[in-house]
Amino acid sequence: MTAAAPPRTPAAPVARGTGRGTLAGTGTLIRFGLRRDRVRIPVWLLALLLGTVSTANSLSTLYTSAADRASTAETMGSPAGLATSGPRHYLTDYNFGSMMGHQMLGFTAVLVGLMSVLIISRHTRAEEETGRAELLRSTVVGRHAQLAAALSVALVANVALALLLAAGLSGLGIEGIDAGGSLLYGFAHAAVGMVFAAVAAVTVQITPWARGASGMALAVIGAAYVLRAAGDVGNDWLSWISPIGWVQRTYVYLDDRWWPLLLALAFAAAAAAVAFPLSTRRDVGAGLRPQRLGSRTASGPLTHPLGFALRLHRGMLAGFGAGLLMLGAVYGSILGDADDLLDDIDQIQEALAAMGGASVTESFAAMTMIPVSVVASVYVVMAALRPRAEESAGRAEPLLATGLSRTRWAGSHIVVSLAGGTAMLLAAGLSFGLLGAATTGDGGLVLRLTGAALAYAPALWVTTGVATLLFGWYPSAVTVAWLVPVYGFVVGYLGQMLQFPDWLNNVSPFGHVPQLPAADMNWTPLAILTLVAAALIWAGLAGFRRRDLDLK
Repeated sequence: MTAAAPPRTPAAPVARGTGRGTLAGTGTLIRFGLRRDRVRIPVWLLALLLGTVSTANSLSTLYTSAADRASTAETMGSPAGLATSGPRHYLTDYNFGSMMGHQMLGFTAVLVGLMSVLIISRHTRAEEETGRAELLRSTVVGRHAQLAAALSVALVANVALALLLAAGLSGLGIEGIDAGGSLLYGFAHAAVGMVFAAVAAVTVQITPWARGASGMALAVIGAAYVLRAAGDVGNDWLSWISPIGWVQRTYVYLDDRWWPLLLALAFAAAAAAVAFPLSTRRDVGAGLRPQRLGSRTASGPLTHPLGFALRLHRGMLAGFGAGLLMLGAVYGSILGDADDLLDDIDQIQEALAAMGGASVTESFAAMTMIPVSVVASVYVVMAALRPRAEESAGRAEPLLATGLSRTRWAGSHIVVSLAGGTAMLLAAGLSFGLLGAATTGDGGLVLRLTGAALAYAPALWVTTGVATLLFGWYPSAVTVAWLVPVYGFVVGYLGQMLQFPDWLNNVSPFGHVPQLPAADMNWTPLAILTLVAAALIWAGLAGFRRRDLDLK
């Protein structure tokens, strides 16, 4: 005798058309994202906090008298000074607080933007590129949950940074750096960070590649910085179309205006509002920009490891190359004003005497070579770590299952990293020299500045070597390679202005490069750096040959 079982009541379907359905699982993804970034985000926050606090302490030590600050304000009022710092209004009362807002806010806004872009790209497009997003969306996860979670993680990071900066600066007890201004200073960073996070939320919808999406967002950051610089020099309206210009016009520690942050928040909200509908107009793993169909047969270079690696790197190579070409041109265009910018600063004059009588123009050129080389090293790290990305995505295994050796495969990416970084230095040095010669009337600067930029090539090669060593022996720790460019900039560029101890600079490969054209050429450290780079690359490839692949 059998009995009929009662019919099961079907589960209520998730209403995909409702806000609850499209955001289902957002809270879980936020917690998961924060757990994944439990090391990355604290490292970012700690580095930005320590850099800001140490700068504030150094300013109070270097400029002890009102006469020193007034002299600095006068020199910073030149076109070159305004282009590299901020708007002129800060100079009306150049106390320690307004010095921070004038000289540091625009620079740290770029770093906060970089942090925010990488967070969004890592938790959205990179997840789709590796196939993990598709697995997550096969569960009870709404269409907009992943993007909403990524923006929420970026918001948590930026608000945490704002509170840390506010607490850290206000606790220093420095004249002119009060609690109210410190709170505004911190939230100015949070506001500009969310602007660029929202920009990245749009760019990740356009291209199917995480690196391409990050590159487009970073191009927006670069354009914002250039617009800000051009506006502060003379065309003020240009600064008002730059998010960096908005936060600088809070005039922190001077007027303490909060309302410009509303512009940043409104822009961030509008960009995010655009990003969510755009995400519904594409498939998972695809981009809004249609992919161009390739030819039926591969070209000759694509059948070789080096040609294939160059094809993979060409977009990033072109983007960074154009950016460094423009950066060199910007520095060259203000080189003629270097005398007005630096001539009255006692610390610079002491440094000139130590260099053996180098001119102010040559010293300024040598100092600006450091950020140029550090930007090039950012590309070098990204290029050298591309094999790790290919391995993690499962694309390396089919290639290495053929007759292609591990050394040839990884070595092709290393060659592109080495040659590409050197080519970028050449482009930046050449544009720097051409524009510098035009503004100063010294035609010899073309060759001197080009050579000065190329002198940093061995330091870039060491950076590639560090990334290769980590990839070969400790693939789970490859992000440590980013410490090389970050540390090189902090101690090499900021350390010169803030008078860090010499031994800190000696730890960085960039600290051993002769500071041409202000100093004499010395081939010995360049030869040693080249040998160190070769040893690191050899050791990294040896480790890669011995370890297991990260199989998918």
